[in-house]
Amino acid sequence: MIHSVLKTSRFFNPRTEALGLTGVIVGFVCHLSFSSMKQINCTGDSSLCTVAPCKEPSITDSLSVSGNGTTSSMSVQSTPEIEKKFVHHVYDAIAPHFSATRFAKWPKVASFLSSLPLGSLVLDAGCGNGKYLGLNQDCFFIGCDISPSLIKICSDRGHEVLVADAVNLPYRTGFGDAAISIAVLHHLSTESRRRKAIEELVRVVKKGGHVLITVWAVEQEDTNLITKWTPLTEKYVEEWVGPGSPRARTPSPLPLESIPESEESSSSENIKVCSESNVCKDLEAEKHIKNQQEYFVPWHLPYHRAEISGASSHALAAGLATKDDKKGAVVYNRYYHVFSEGELERLTAGIINARIVDQFFDKSNWCIILEKTA
Repeated sequence: MIHSVLKTSRFFNPRTEALGLTGVIVGFVCHLSFSSMKQINCTGDSSLCTVAPCKEPSITDSLSVSGNGTTSSMSVQSTPEIEKKFVHHVYDAIAPHFSATRFAKWPKVASFLSSLPLGSLVLDAGCGNGKYLGLNQDCFFIGCDISPSLIKICSDRGHEVLVADAVNLPYRTGFGDAAISIAVLHHLSTESRRRKAIEELVRVVKKGGHVLITVWAVEQEDTNLITKWTPLTEKYVEEWVGPGSPRARTPSPLPLESIPESEESSSSENIKVCSESNVCKDLEAEKHIKNQQEYFVPWHLPYHRAEISGASSHALAAGLATKDDKKGAVVYNRYYHVFSEGELERLTAGIINARIVDQFFDKSNWCIILEKTA
């Protein structure tokens, strides 16, 4: 009981003042508003509230690098359509079913959280259903996620949470003692947005604070799993073209969905000789499979769950989901950029106020721990 009182006192008093946020509990949902935001708007009987800014954020339209080596741009913080359709919309639609499958804690994440000093304030960016919130009873946790549906689940479990974007975290610089981003960055569709998300994680922890980041790896331990994923076709490149988007991507000479799975063979009879004038299509296909990092990963939502909110019927009508009668499920595609070895480290190279203290491969994920140095 004393611990609960101390926890509440810490969150709503000195910490919220340092953060520049006002804590408001409405229907057990913790809503936090920037000090520059003057209103908290509630609609009808809804337990969810939104904050109304008194002015637009002061962010330059063109990509720039600040004195501490971080990037800032309106383009980085504006969400690409592919993320809206195949990340945000999907997780809102599948939230209850997704949450029901997400209960096991990864040992490496649990070990990181358990090692934190007594009284540490931990920020979980992309907290999902909140399975790591409160894991260490000696620490204080605040979670955020882009999905209101997942945040509602966290709130119903009594966690301190709010809806927020990973590339624009609503916390003051140096607010937390530690931060985690578990299986989040691979849902961001451009390199600039992935880098910005890392910069935000570093920004919101104090000097000496640690940040744990995990992402799906292209080097999956179960190689058969990748065969169930759909490589992105070229038409989706058009959705990325825009400020901060990868215009420099080289279009694939072959439709990615038609590329056959590569098969290893030691037989010399199967080796095709390619002349300079006639590039071997098999080698090209193998090259693209090896280098492929953009995928749609399916989520099968059972029919009996799909009818709860009616969101699936709208998704089917809009072509954002399909029906699989054999499995009795509505199939949603989730966008993933799977990381290659060393990619996570390269993204942190330009962040001058952070250093890598550990990096490892765990359960088909690339993981990194950063320490804020200044």
